[in-house]
Amino acid sequence: MSTFWLLVRAGFRRHSTYRLALLAGMTTNSVFGLIRASIVLAAVASAGSAIGGYDAPTAVAFVWWGQALLGTVNLWGFQEVGQRVRTGDIAIDFLRPLDPQFAYLASDLGRAGINLIARGAPALLVGALLFDMAWPPGAMGWVAGFVSVALAVVVAFAGSFVVNLLAFWLVEVRGVRLLYMIFGGLLCGLYVPVPWFPDWLRTIAQWSPFPSMLQNPIDILAGRVTGAQVLPTLASQVFWAVVLVVLGQVVMRAGRRKLEVQGG
Repeated sequence: MSTFWLLVRAGFRRHSTYRLALLAGMTTNSVFGLIRASIVLAAVASAGSAIGGYDAPTAVAFVWWGQALLGTVNLWGFQEVGQRVRTGDIAIDFLRPLDPQFAYLASDLGRAGINLIARGAPALLVGALLFDMAWPPGAMGWVAGFVSVALAVVVAFAGSFVVNLLAFWLVEVRGVRLLYMIFGGLLCGLYVPVPWFPDWLRTIAQWSPFPSMLQNPIDILAGRVTGAQVLPTLASQVFWAVVLVVLGQVVMRAGRRKLEVQGG
């Protein structure tokens, strides 16, 4: 565990060196937050009442928490592992004393931490200053919300890790990653809240891990999910985190048996 936390710290420090990138990300998130919030408020106003359980403050909170978590939860995935599989460098990871999956997860948690602090929090502050936002009801709501964010980071990482490992069989996984990003961005609630989906699409989303990556933590932090509803929401995230981490282990071990470096 001490090694794991050292890698979390290393991931935090590694990504904190890109200060201009963090500033650019915060600025972009804030600008798009203003545009999205205006569109969502117009939709709620045209409906004359709440839409799918979202009134104006809750809808605004959905937008700004989404913008704040956009850099924290790596919805777009990563390609480092897939590239290391393609080049054979993944063999070096297998020789190290720490399981590769947990090593990369530790680094990703550090990345998430610096992005939440330096990129997410300032964008959220912009939204709070300019709009009337809903907030978690009480200290326990905040605690549950940030636990949900941590679980969202794990679920998003684990899903992308599995996609990267497909390089053991496909060699080049850019096309698979692109499809994963498209469907994941839609079903996680990145564009519009999942409760706004038509019934058939909402059912598909609810049977997938994607709402656990964004919709669930936003619902808790926006105060839409409170009280006894919080536990099932967190339980769903824990379920998908465990399933995807275990799946990653299975796929990684199968790929390890297949791996050939320098023809042997």
